[in-house]
Amino acid sequence: MAFDNLMDKLQDAFKKLKNKGKVTEADVKSAMREIRMALLEADVNYKVVKDFTATVSERAIGAEILESLTPAQHIIKIVREELVKLMGETESKIEFSSKPPTVIMMIGLQGAGKTTTSGKIAAQLRKQKTKRPLLVACDVYRPAAIKQLQIVGSGLDIPVFTIEGSTDPVDIARQAIKHAESKGNDLVIIDTAGRLHVNEELMEELQNIKQAVDPKEILLVVDSMTGQDAVNVAESFNQQLDITGVVLTKLDGDTRGGAAISVRAVTGKPIKYAGMGEKLSDLEVFHPDRMASRILGMGDVLTLIDKAQEAFDEKQAIEMEKRLRQNQFDLEDFLVQLSQIKNMGPLSQIIGMMPGVNAKALNNVNIDDNQLSRTEAIILSMTPKERRNPGIINASRKQRIANGCGMRVQDVNALLKQFESMQKMIKQMTGNKAMKRKLKNLGKFPF
Repeated sequence: MAFDNLMDKLQDAFKKLKNKGKVTEADVKSAMREIRMALLEADVNYKVVKDFTATVSERAIGAEILESLTPAQHIIKIVREELVKLMGETESKIEFSSKPPTVIMMIGLQGAGKTTTSGKIAAQLRKQKTKRPLLVACDVYRPAAIKQLQIVGSGLDIPVFTIEGSTDPVDIARQAIKHAESKGNDLVIIDTAGRLHVNEELMEELQNIKQAVDPKEILLVVDSMTGQDAVNVAESFNQQLDITGVVLTKLDGDTRGGAAISVRAVTGKPIKYAGMGEKLSDLEVFHPDRMASRILGMGDVLTLIDKAQEAFDEKQAIEMEKRLRQNQFDLEDFLVQLSQIKNMGPLSQIIGMMPGVNAKALNNVNIDDNQLSRTEAIILSMTPKERRNPGIINASRKQRIANGCGMRVQDVNALLKQFESMQKMIKQMTGNKAMKRKLKNLGKFPF
């Protein structure tokens, strides 16, 4: 994740306070020096860092330590609260027009990820609020830009409005609104052209589109990997177009993450979404409190729950709960669970959301997402009868299964051994009355 290095440095700063019985002013100053350096190295805006550390210092020195907290926990608590304030305090939702269609204008530099992000937002809002989103291709300059949006739209089953041969993005946007009104599209997302850098020609074009369609939202898409430049770009676009929000892309990559901390403070405009991967489903609503917890290595259980609720089928969960209580869990059930876990995203991302996971230790662990696919392939090479009753799988059946999925017999043996151990563990759990009560909650939340 983007903040792994920052997380490590902040935790190193907090460790030095752990064994102290009382936090002195000198201790706070020492910790603030390290936090300041960590934030600057993460490419957080200098003025933002200066104001942030001053506020944290003032609170840490002037406040009484809660009896239930150690000095280190006290500082962490203050740092977390100030990080949340810095990034916006609460989730900023998309504003919808009282009269459809709601128009969202996507802007940003070339390569920031506007086109893919347009599709991601359309898909997410279709789940939540809208019924018939429409994507609009207004990038008439970049080669294959229109085709790219059409591919994105096709993958999501969302229509894309284009005018073949037109080189006037303002007219395309205007005609798209008329089209949406006539076809009943209640959400219009306009994918505008970008440039390699901010210039007058780009700004004039975007201002003309804004005037023509009167968008409810103007979302600036910025590449987190450009660090402080992303904040400078956001400031320039905001001055010219008065944006309503920011979408940060590539926050899952090897980036310093300073843009996520700085952009709200510098522009005064909220971060609305964070792109966490290349898949069309890899878009998260930006929650400042959850992001602050991630930065401080506290995990992000709420986002993990959101992902699980999206990936897991409620009816299947209720059925699974019954089968677990009755000791009927077999490889058919295991296959269903594997598929749902895969839908939640990369394992490294999921594990990184769990509280207490050490980022440094995680870097030394080879988390192979392909292992899930290999396990799935082995199970799919079995007959339904073998999945329901793995005990019948003898040497000849193992060889057939291995040949069917392109694996070795040793791989099949390893899976069967792991599954046997899992069954024993489930049997022990379901024999415990307290655990039986907990299993009933699986029907409510299958995790």
